[in-house]
Amino acid sequence: MVYFIGAGAGDPELLTIKGKRLIDHADVIIYAGSLVNPAVFQDRKPKAQVYDSAGMTLEEVLDVMQQAEAAGKTTVRIHTGDPSIYGAIREQLDALDALGISHEVVPGVSSFLAAAAAMQMEYTLPEVSQTVILTRMEGRTPVPEAERIESLARHQATMVLFLSVNRIQELTERLCTAYPPETPVAVIYKASWPEQKIVMGTLANIAEKVREAGIRKTALVTVGKFLGSQYAYSKLYDKQFTHEYRKGADQ
Repeated sequence: MVYFIGAGAGDPELLTIKGKRLIDHADVIIYAGSLVNPAVFQDRKPKAQVYDSAGMTLEEVLDVMQQAEAAGKTTVRIHTGDPSIYGAIREQLDALDALGISHEVVPGVSSFLAAAAAMQMEYTLPEVSQTVILTRMEGRTPVPEAERIESLARHQATMVLFLSVNRIQELTERLCTAYPPETPVAVIYKASWPEQKIVMGTLANIAEKVREAGIRKTALVTVGKFLGSQYAYSKLYDKQFTHEYRKGADQ
C-alpha cells in the first residue's frame, strides 16, 4: 500500500493523527525536500528508507514505490499542505493504478488555511465575501484562458494566490484591472514555520513591501476586503435570528 499524506503547512503539529501514525510506521518515506519540513518524519522507524523527491523524476519515484511494494513494505509519499492542491498526485495515482498497486490519500492542512490562522482572519465574512478563489499565475504550467487573473479578479471575491509571489509586481497590476488599488493584501511567507513572515499592504504598495522583506518564494498572496475592518455579524448567533436549534428573542 502507498499512502499519500498531506504534511500540513510546515508545523509538524499540524499533521493529522492518521498521517503521523502512518509516517511513524512506514518502511519507505518519499518527501518533497524543497517544501516539506523534515520534522514531520522525525519519529520514523530507525530503519525506514527516506528519499527526497526534489531531485527525482516521476519514473524514479514510481520505481521506489514499485520496489517497496514488491518487498511487502509500506510506503508513504509526503506532500506539503494538502495533496489535492497543486500536489501533482493525479499522475502518480493513475500510474499506480496501471501497476496494480493500492493507494490511499490522507488529507492535510493546506497553507492557505494555515495562513488564515496566522493572520487570525476569516476568508468568508458576511456581506464582504462568501467565495474563496484559490488560484495561481500562469508560469511554466499554463492556466486555462478563462482562469486568467483578470477574469477571476472581476468577482472581487477573496483570492488566495499560490506560486505567484515571485512576480508580485505583475500580479498586482493585473489584479488592479478589477480590484481597487486600495484593496488590502497580505503576503504570508512559510505559514506556520518558525520563520513565518506576514507582510500587510494594499495592491498599490504590496510589491514594494514584499521586495523590502526579501520574499521571493514559498509565500501566499491573499487579496480582498476580508482583510479590512468592515463586515456584518453572522446570523448564526444573532439573538433575533431563529433556526433549528434556537428560537429568536422575539419568538
